[in-house]
This record gives sequence, structure tokens and C-alpha cells, in this order.
Amino acid sequence: MTSSATPAAAEGGGRAGPAADVGRWFATATRKPLDAPGPARGGPRRQAWGPMEGADYGRRSPADEVDAALALLRDRPVAVLTGAGMSTGSGLPDYRGREAVPRSPMTYQEFIGHDLARRRYWARSTVGWEQFRRARPGPAHRLLAALHATAFPNTAVITQNVDGLHAAAGSDPVVDLHGRLDRVRCQQCDALSSRTALHQRMLSMNPQLAARLPELAAEAAQAPDGDAEVDRTSSFRYPPCPLCGGILKPDVVFFGESARREVVGAAFAALEAADALLVLGSSLTVQSGLRFVRAARRQDQPVVILNDGPTRADAEATLRLHGRLEEVLARWVHAAGAPLP
Repeated sequence: MTSSATPAAAEGGGRAGPAADVGRWFATATRKPLDAPGPARGGPRRQAWGPMEGADYGRRSPADEVDAALALLRDRPVAVLTGAGMSTGSGLPDYRGREAVPRSPMTYQEFIGHDLARRRYWARSTVGWEQFRRARPGPAHRLLAALHATAFPNTAVITQNVDGLHAAAGSDPVVDLHGRLDRVRCQQCDALSSRTALHQRMLSMNPQLAARLPELAAEAAQAPDGDAEVDRTSSFRYPPCPLCGGILKPDVVFFGESARREVVGAAFAALEAADALLVLGSSLTVQSGLRFVRAARRQDQPVVILNDGPTRADAEATLRLHGRLEEVLARWVHAAGAPLP
């Protein structure tokens, strides 16, 4: 997942005011809290994510290539696949951009199997939740929504992000491939509930943390993974599911977990209904997104990829564009004769 699930002049986006670094919420808990005795606890450590070594960030494709890509997509149904670079303009950092903070993602097995991992996750996300909720659609979200009505109809925006910003900007339909952070799902009875309601409940269960929320949020925004004071709050309390007593988990796909079958089915149906695939702001590092590029190529659909920095599917793109998302999308909106949002 990315921030956008889980995982900056990042994968294509600009930057607005800072929101919450959601990726840090999902950082592994295998590192022992600094004030805890004994060996580190938690699940197996994954390789750290961060900027790609030797990657050529900051390139800009020439105007004729940008215009050729729009001509390829124009007036045909397009499936759009987006990644974390779409939301860097809303202040949500990514995993692979040139200014991304290296981190080892928490796995589903770690979260489910280790109380320490759940305490660390919920403590971090409680500190950052109000900040995250203030994130609003950025220029790239709004420009993409404008393109749907002018340059090309979309069969769906299939997003790897978990922030809900595409829907807030007016894109429709949106397939939240990796889920939504504003929802919580019980791992036993599958009941969905509101993250906002859970936030208030956890504040009431942890009054000392609640009293210091702004201070802890400021510190957590600056400290490296595992070094913020909130990470050492091993006494943090979190509730079980009120219906069955099961483990509550954010309704997003963790590393080591599969996306829900019905969601994947909706994404592939959107691709089947399209005549082309447009990829925006994703390095396509994980198979969850890469498979749609490969499926499009098997269906002989043209694939246009726009990202700042390399992607895993560069060799499979019909047209590969480099640059900032908002600059390229603004050029396309202007060429389509629509007012800039």
C-alpha cells in the first residue's frame, strides 16, 4: 500500500502545506522502543523503502511529447491508475520520491500478530489523524477531474492511495484499490466503522496522550522512524471491535495482504471497458499496480506513464512522460479548452 496506502519533489506531484506523513504510521515496529529493555519485538523486517539510488529525478519531457500523449488519449475511454505522487501536492509524502524518508513498511502479519505493532500504529495514527484529515485535493487531483469532462472520459480512477482525495476532487468513479484510511474494519466480523469515531474513543482511553497531542504531533513530524516519543508509548491503549471483540485495523491493504477481491474485480472491469491506460504518479514498484500495465499491454491497449523518476514499467509504456503532474495535466486541460480549476 501507499499514502499514499502506506507508502517531496516526489512521484510527479508538487507540495502544499504539510499534512501527516502517513507512511510513518505504517513503519515497522521491529525496532525496539528506546526506553524498553530486552531485544526488539515484532514481525520480520522488510527492506527499507526510499528514493531510488541513481534515479534521474527532475526531468521534463518536451512539449511535443506531452502533446502527443494527449492526442493518443483524446476522445477515448481511459482507465487511470494513480499512485502517491498524486497526493504530494496535498502534503502527503510518498515512498519512492527523491525526498522520501526511507522506512521499512509494517506487514499485515506484524500488525495482526504483535500487540506492540498495533500499539505503535494506533499511537502514531492518533497523533497524526487530525493533521491527516486536513489534507485537501491538490492541483493534480483537480486537474485530472477536469480532464474527465473535456479531454477523455474515464472508466475509473484506480488509485493506490488511501486518502480519498480523488473523490473529494470530483473524479467518478473511483476504485480505492488499497482501501481508505477514514474507515476501520474488524478482522473477525468484517464490520466497517468510522476512523473519526475511533479517534475520539482512543483519545478518551489515553488522556495523557490527548493532553499533549499538538506537542507530540510536532515531534513525530521531525523525528526519524522509531525515535519519536510516541513510538515509546508502549502503554498506549486501543479498543477491540465493539461488536465481536476482534482486532480493529484500518481499512487499507498492508504489505503482505491482498486487496479485496471485489475491489480488484472492479478495477479490472474498468480496464476492460477502456481503450487506454494512463498511469500518474506511481513508480509501479509493487505488483498491485504493475499488473494493470501488463494487463493493458496484453489487451493491446496503449499505456501512457507520467512520473518523476523511474518506474518498473518504463519498458512497457507506449509513451513515457517525465515531469511534474500538475504541469503536464494543466497543459492538457488548456489544450482541451477547459478552464483551469
